[in-house]
Amino acid sequence: MPEITVDMIKELRTRTGAGMMDCKRALEETSGDMEKAIDYLRKKGLAQAAKKASRSAEEGVIEAYIHHNARVGVLLELKCETDFVARTDQFKELAREIAMHIAWANPQYISKEDVPREEVEREENIEKERARAEGKPEAVLDKIVQGRLSKFYERVCLLEQPFIKDGSRKVRDIIAEKIAVLGENIVVGRFARFELGGQ
Repeated sequence: MPEITVDMIKELRTRTGAGMMDCKRALEETSGDMEKAIDYLRKKGLAQAAKKASRSAEEGVIEAYIHHNARVGVLLELKCETDFVARTDQFKELAREIAMHIAWANPQYISKEDVPREEVEREENIEKERARAEGKPEAVLDKIVQGRLSKFYERVCLLEQPFIKDGSRKVRDIIAEKIAVLGENIVVGRFARFELGGQ
């Protein structure tokens, strides 16, 4: 196994924001492969985030973002567990990045669970009829509809959207990674997006 140097640990910490010992362990587990170590920490972070998801988040910030053309603005409530974390630069930066993402991607809902059932059913019916019109076999219609429904959720749900700064990760992954770093549950409370001349 290659030697795990302090410089390697520092680089991994800079790139992920994880603790020094976690970075050392990740590099040891992946034989010093930096990219695999990053993946290792991300997976670990997602597992930690799942454990923290049930904890109450009543502190946080209201982030206001106005796009540079002054035609789009966003108000976002991002919540965490303590005032201490709410005041950290990392938490504030996350709030700003999510607000910027909302300005760009224009989600309608926070999560899949927020989409009204009748809207989901309407979308399912449209996609089923579309698949039939394309001549798809009846036996695979449900599978096709579920795949297309995932794309629908990506369009309308903030947490399901590919993140503006890194399309390989969804907004929920970005939040989960920050939960792992900051050690607290983080929740999008609500948001409002305003566009000049919009409804």
